[in-house]
Amino acid sequence: MSATTTPAPGDPATHVHPVHRALRAGTAWFLAPVPLARVAAFRVLIYAFVVLDVLWIRTSVIPHGYVPELYRPTWVARAVHLPPLTPLQGEILLWALLAACAAGVVAVVTGRLQRTTGTLVALGFWVWMLNSQGYGYISHDHLALMVAVTVLPTAGLTRLRDHTPSQAAGWAMRVIQIGVVATYFGSAVLKWMRAGSPAGWANSAVFVWAIMRRGSPLVRWTLEYPWLLIVAQWGLYLIELLSPVVLWLRGRWLYVAVSTFLLFHLATFLALGIHFLPTVVCWAAFLPLERLPFLRTRAAR
Repeated sequence: MSATTTPAPGDPATHVHPVHRALRAGTAWFLAPVPLARVAAFRVLIYAFVVLDVLWIRTSVIPHGYVPELYRPTWVARAVHLPPLTPLQGEILLWALLAACAAGVVAVVTGRLQRTTGTLVALGFWVWMLNSQGYGYISHDHLALMVAVTVLPTAGLTRLRDHTPSQAAGWAMRVIQIGVVATYFGSAVLKWMRAGSPAGWANSAVFVWAIMRRGSPLVRWTLEYPWLLIVAQWGLYLIELLSPVVLWLRGRWLYVAVSTFLLFHLATFLALGIHFLPTVVCWAAFLPLERLPFLRTRAAR
């Protein structure tokens, strides 16, 4: 039996530069492998939701074609010289996007052409969203969804019952997670910038204005207790500001954090009718989807 050798204190192997150590840790975190089945399940979820999104949530692209003079492209649309779409072009894009999403789901089931179909979904959805956002309204709830359709093709071939760990799959899911968190953290930073200080927004009458404008009977009674709304605004601001912590949570604490954000969106929907579904769906990137009963292999069970 051979003896284990321990490096001497002066051995170069024992001295790793802090920068190199940080880079290794960052790379290991960013490329932490996840099962391919997780990405496969997430692909099906996202492509199915894109269909719902273009048919129910972001339906303004075709009507926009009748008022091209109102088109004010975002800087991304200007960079790629994206013109306003005509109604016919909008119809063609819609059907092409629906077909690409259906093909993307079929590709996951069959294990073929996943990069091709994913790329078509990404290109079509980006054109759809850039047109939708070019008429005076920027919906930050779509940030994570647009990131998701962009990076999913990079994960390569995935299958619903393939539990093989993959760094490419891990990288794609990590980027989507960052997109989800950036939605909230970016909102907190924007509140700070516009109000001049964190207290400027949290102590304002934003919730009063929102409830008076579109509040349901479930929350109108809170107008009689302004202090309660101030407490709620501080709570929301702190949750958004601390949202990056979710990226390092594991196990039970991760589930508590995800549930907190989902309950917040449920409360917002019941109170104000704001659903934020594109971001809500992308929270699935934090969950072990491969553990769903119909995706677990006999060995895993």
